Amino acid sequence: MTVAVETGLWQLDPTASTVALRHRTMWGLVTVKGAFAAIAGQGEVRPDGSAVGTVTLDVASLDTGNAKRDTHLRSADFFDADNHPEITFAARSAELREGDTVHVIGQLTVRGVSRPLSFTGSLGAADAAGFTLNAEVTVDRAQFGMTWNQLGMIRGLTTIATTLRFTRTAA
Repeated sequence: MTVAVETGLWQLDPTASTVALRHRTMWGLVTVKGAFAAIAGQGEVRPDGSAVGTVTLDVASLDTGNAKRDTHLRSADFFDADNHPEITFAARSAELREGDTVHVIGQLTVRGVSRPLSFTGSLGAADAAGFTLNAEVTVDRAQFGMTWNQLGMIRGLTTIATTLRFTRTAA
């Protein structure tokens, strides 16, 4: 059964949404996990059922549970928050496929570098008041200019897990 989402404008509910990341470090022995506390976004479901939208993350809000590491992640070695305070994902197309599967095509911008990003997510908890999009994607941080890698400790891809809750925008 395919779930339908009503046509119209939708606003991201930051209190019911999460964007978290995880990356293996220390030569694959340790998994660093973190989440962005400040996220915003909006979208539009078009009459044909497709959707477009944007999600923005405040880089300075990344919290890994280690203040020293968080400061380093905000530095020019990684996210360069002073010069690039936001990460954005602009969905150019989101289409509900069979069941609750959502295929998303868009552009991810990190450190001023934009790259295409496509992924499959799942639609959950959809009703007239709101809907949730869950997805997990992997990215190569080097594609965004994050190449710092002291002693070869950091390898592989970064996984980003999202739970994005959208609520209807008042007309």
